[in-house]
Amino acid sequence: MQKAVKVFKNGGIVIFPTDTAVGIGCRLDKENSLKRLFEIRKRPKNKPMLVLVDSIKMAQNYLLPIPQRIKDKIINRYWPGRLTIIFKCDTNKVPSLARNGGTTLGVRLPDNLKLRELIREVGVPIVAPSANFSGEKTPFKFEELDPKLEELADYVLKEDAGLRKNVSTIIDCTVTPWKIIREGGIKYEDINY
Repeated sequence: MQKAVKVFKNGGIVIFPTDTAVGIGCRLDKENSLKRLFEIRKRPKNKPMLVLVDSIKMAQNYLLPIPQRIKDKIINRYWPGRLTIIFKCDTNKVPSLARNGGTTLGVRLPDNLKLRELIREVGVPIVAPSANFSGEKTPFKFEELDPKLEELADYVLKEDAGLRKNVSTIIDCTVTPWKIIREGGIKYEDINY
């Protein structure tokens, strides 16, 4: 864990377990690390990536004020958990690449204490797509990782995080009505908004 924190702090790329899938990531505030992460994953630059935070407070540091309705109906019910929420972000704090040049950011508070502790120690949100080359299968176990991807990362934190067999659901709360972008661990019909 401490090695992973050190690599993240130094701007490195880490493969690590999350509460949904195996992720690959870097700290949000390092533009060069973000560029490298996009290159490693062969991800199109027009596809923004979500970030993981250790708390609502950390999320709020990078967002415009979160509307009370979103807190009441979505955050209080589904965080921590498998729901990524798209918010309006502070474009002065969030690099353009992470938000595809736009004004929004997908954020998730993971339901795993060790992972939240790791993010807390890094001190900034972690950009965390799944650990696969763009368009390939999402890995839910370390055995499913592509060895070529592992070689490109600076560190692999192989620690069981009680991985689940589903990606996060993504909801866009910057539009009215709110819109489900991707259905994952939380089903569309379960979201009461």
